[in-house]
Amino acid sequence: MTDAPVPIFTLDDGIAVITLDDGKANAMSTDVIVTLDGLLDRALAEQARALVIIGRPGKFSAGFNLAEMTESVESMRTLVARGGSWLLRLYGFGLPTVAACTGHALAGGALTLLGCDVRIGADVASKIGLNEVAIGMPLPKFAVELARERITKKAFPAAIMGAVYDPAGATEAGYLDEVVPEDQVLARAMAEARRLGELRTGAYARTKANARHAMIEAQLADLVHDLASMVGPEV
Repeated sequence: MTDAPVPIFTLDDGIAVITLDDGKANAMSTDVIVTLDGLLDRALAEQARALVIIGRPGKFSAGFNLAEMTESVESMRTLVARGGSWLLRLYGFGLPTVAACTGHALAGGALTLLGCDVRIGADVASKIGLNEVAIGMPLPKFAVELARERITKKAFPAAIMGAVYDPAGATEAGYLDEVVPEDQVLARAMAEARRLGELRTGAYARTKANARHAMIEAQLADLVHDLASMVGPEV
């Protein structure tokens, strides 16, 4: 286990809030992903009505931990498999999910945005996108399919080939739903979570499952096979 700060969970009037803040770029290591998965369980156990994921000022998440990604091919595949499973779980999570994108969101960070139902971005200088191809790594199938479902049809070809956007461009492409001043991003995300949390949880979860279950199950079934031939990024 690392000594780095792990994501923090709070419950605010029925809204579960997961805060990503490692003091750096909010990279997703194996430890972080295991913690994130456990926090989804906690949100359900504490009967939250909705979930908000927020980063630190200027940084939402830089994606999967580079040290683990480059340690060995086996380490890379294990991390991406764990991360892919969590991202697909987030995409199908039975509560409304809202991302408060506080800044840079690249690779796995951008996929986290795509996995949330509503994405509120801060109007700050930041880079948002799937930059894997730009660093010499192919996008795994689960990432391509998640992007296909959330990115606009027009932006999809460029987005999966490494296009990176500012917040306004990310909204046009489909990574974000709206952009607000930096000091309003959390309040706006919480307001949207409370609005969605007023809906009947069972109906919301069932409808989300009806819309996304087939894609999620297909990608989970193929995840290990797809990653078996994947090599790590060139650095």
